[in-house]
Amino acid sequence: MGSPGSVGVAIELSKVAKSYGAVRAVRDVDLVITPGETVALLGPNGAGKTTTIEMMLGLTKPDSGTVSIFGAPAAAARQAGWFGAMLQTGSPLDHLRVREIVALMASYYPHPLPVSDVLRMTGADEFAGQWTTRLSGGQVQRVRFAAAIVGDPDLLVLDEPTAGIDVEGRRDFWQAMRAMTEHGKTVLFATHYLEEADAYADRIVLLARGQIVADGPATEIKAQVGSRTIRATLPEVDVAALGSLAGVRSAERHGDAVVLTCTDADAALPALLTAYPAARDIEVAGGSLEDAFLELTGAEETTAPGDIPGGPGDAAGAMGVTR
Repeated sequence: MGSPGSVGVAIELSKVAKSYGAVRAVRDVDLVITPGETVALLGPNGAGKTTTIEMMLGLTKPDSGTVSIFGAPAAAARQAGWFGAMLQTGSPLDHLRVREIVALMASYYPHPLPVSDVLRMTGADEFAGQWTTRLSGGQVQRVRFAAAIVGDPDLLVLDEPTAGIDVEGRRDFWQAMRAMTEHGKTVLFATHYLEEADAYADRIVLLARGQIVADGPATEIKAQVGSRTIRATLPEVDVAALGSLAGVRSAERHGDAVVLTCTDADAALPALLTAYPAARDIEVAGGSLEDAFLELTGAEETTAPGDIPGGPGDAAGAMGVTR
């Protein structure tokens, strides 16, 4: 088997589908991720994110379609140590200290990173001597992250990696991730923190009802929404009158500030300034990733078993770290 560096595709899904009884968790998904990309997988609960990730890792078999990692089946890629994973479920093995569990994971890989470097990079060095049964939720996440990267894999697959981590910890996590991606690593992460996807992903893949509904850079995804907002300081003005301006879809007041949601900001801005020349502190902003997320995934979802902890898709915890 060749090295990952000799293959032009990191992850490839072709017509991948998975159902649990009457629930179609993933529906004929096609996806190609190239080496060196950082890709965010987004979607509401039940969209099929976790099921998709577990099929990528070989933890769940698709009903139809094919999955390959660097041109090889997931099981072969895992055996070769080409990827590391951090999943939502499971807990660290009991009766081990943090340093011991990271060292154990390092022993499974042919060319691991130094354990002390990984502990420092993930912030786990601060509690490396603690028993795993005495860790907080945020500390458990750091241990999972350390276990995922200690093998120096070419691909990292992370499911809600910063869940339960405080603001400082999330900042440290993404600093560590930037250090890895600067060395050409490929990263796929699923998250509910949209600001993280907006800030750190090269590309966003948006799932809804088991299908990809948008795929591209965050700027492109946000542009699909089409609406912009105008914010201005404008006290004592009738909001209803603002809502009737050309290009304005709706208007809200927040103290002395007004927020206009526009269908055509180019028409709304001169209309505002003509009608209300006293308006000041004016800001025009494009649609947010949250706006795009809500609009593109707006239909009510059916939760897929693979996205429920303990459901059929909850196959293997955090790739050898968990019990």
